[in-house]
Amino acid sequence: MIQRQLGGNRDLLILDEKGAGGAYHRYQVVINGSMVPKTAADIEFQKGPVQEIGWNGIQIEDLLVICEHRLQCFQAGPYPCRENALALTKIQEALHWLNHRTADRQDRNIERPQTPDGRRKVEGKSEP
Repeated sequence: MIQRQLGGNRDLLILDEKGAGGAYHRYQVVINGSMVPKTAADIEFQKGPVQEIGWNGIQIEDLLVICEHRLQCFQAGPYPCRENALALTKIQEALHWLNHRTADRQDRNIERPQTPDGRRKVEGKSEP
């Protein structure tokens, strides 16, 4: 388990090992303000290719859409501000590029199953 402070009384716990793609899948946000820490969020990302094993977690895009919606609500509320507008723009930009990456992979019909050592198989070769 890896622990990172988020500020205030909050910690981010990373609960698993890196997967084949080099990223973690299980996160927990904990609030430490009382005698007993409280879990504020459990996040589990997709583990493995959806085409092969189906959906078992969320995508990065899912979290970004939640943050986008929340900022849009703040901007529509009584206290819109420049900082929220800038953050909203950057989240929308991130969504654009992640969707661009997905569309590019779909256009190229990339199906890259993993080899037993966790590397991706491409045209008879393995790549990290």
